[in-house]
Amino acid sequence: MASYAEQVGERLRNIRLQKGLSLHDVEERSTKEFKASVLGAYERGERSISVPRLQRLAIFYGVPVDHLLPRMGPEATEAAAAGSGDEAVCIDLEALEARSEPEARTLNRYLALIQTQRGDFNGKVLTIRRDDVRVLAAIFDQSPGGLIERLDDLGLRRPSFG
Repeated sequence: MASYAEQVGERLRNIRLQKGLSLHDVEERSTKEFKASVLGAYERGERSISVPRLQRLAIFYGVPVDHLLPRMGPEATEAAAAGSGDEAVCIDLEALEARSEPEARTLNRYLALIQTQRGDFNGKVLTIRRDDVRVLAAIFDQSPGGLIERLDDLGLRRPSFG
């Protein structure tokens, strides 16, 4: 199991990649407040980040600070034990907007609820969790695997970061 610093680093990397930024981009746009080498060390879990620095990075990325922390508790433990991280699906929200099928409209409404609930600030992609995949599969009267295949057919699934 990854150390806490590695888990925080993975969250930091995922947010940065979702924002479409390289380590160098962050260094330049933060006017060198966050040096690429140091941020890379945080992301690899080689260096722990202080709470004030984590807060400044959250402000820089425009996300709540808890969004940069790994999920803890029974749900996260169950997911790790089940190896369910592979079941999360990354949806291309921009491609979804361009679709006109009734199922795309239904999917768009459901994902909008998830974004609101999570306070998602990305707008380009959304990773839906194992439970969301199951709910959507039930809504569309399909197996989770069938739903994922349909998302692929519609060109809506993207590789997950991490």
